[in-house]
Amino acid sequence: MAKPKQQALRNLITDPETGELISPDSGQVVADSALSLEPEWRAFTSEEASERARTGIPSSLARHDMGLSTVMGRVDRDAGGNAIDSDMRFRMQRLKMWDNRSQRHSPTERNFQHAFSMLAKIKDKMGLPDIVMEKAAYVYRKAQERGLIRGRTIGSVLAASIYIASRQMGVLRTLDDVSENSDVKPKDIGRSYRLLVSRLDLQVPMIDSNKYVVKVANGINISEKTKRKALAMVDEAQRKGVSVGKDPMGMAASVLYLAGQVTGELKTQAEIAKAAGVTEITVRNRSRELRVRLGMQ
Repeated sequence: MAKPKQQALRNLITDPETGELISPDSGQVVADSALSLEPEWRAFTSEEASERARTGIPSSLARHDMGLSTVMGRVDRDAGGNAIDSDMRFRMQRLKMWDNRSQRHSPTERNFQHAFSMLAKIKDKMGLPDIVMEKAAYVYRKAQERGLIRGRTIGSVLAASIYIASRQMGVLRTLDDVSENSDVKPKDIGRSYRLLVSRLDLQVPMIDSNKYVVKVANGINISEKTKRKALAMVDEAQRKGVSVGKDPMGMAASVLYLAGQVTGELKTQAEIAKAAGVTEITVRNRSRELRVRLGMQ
């Protein structure tokens, strides 16, 4: 007899306006004073919210201690609000110094602190969402656990982790974007990328060329008609296997150039190449190949 009752309790619906617990089967109000999980204080600015909150920062993989370590405050006052004497202040300063040093006593902790400080800077430069930052930190931690960073630079492995996280989360960032913002050569990022994918058994989805077409088209204000024609050409190129092994940015620039010739919206190769971050030679060669393989006049 207890199981049906427990099942009914799990299926209750909460009305957030009235705080009532309602049974969805009969519509009966089971309780009229549900416990509120919201804070009892109000804040109208972010600074005010941070001052009134009594909890710390949320735990995060992108912090060397995951946000779980203790921090000694900088206020030189006792519990009663009175200023402490100089002797006690000097002692507290030494305690703060040793507390800070004790959190970075192992090489792994120092490695994480250096890597994740770099990750925070790259996140701000590239405008990455928090979900990509957390995923990149997870991949980097797995690489550190397997000993894959030994013999390689922290920057190259971290940049490869960011590129993998961007691909997995569907955030449009190219290898050149990561290289430019992390000051790591694309060749080094690619080498670390292949190592992480093979040794960690990561599933990285294929690059969707349509997203790159939209990105380049929006950068030079190409009309919707030309954009749709370019997307149709990308789909046909993928069916015929023309885009296999090709740089997605170069392919996007080439189909936009050809689509503009078809629709009459002529853009120069230099304009499209600059928006896509490729050379004019790449646009010219890819366009010539697409004309032949797609049977275009």
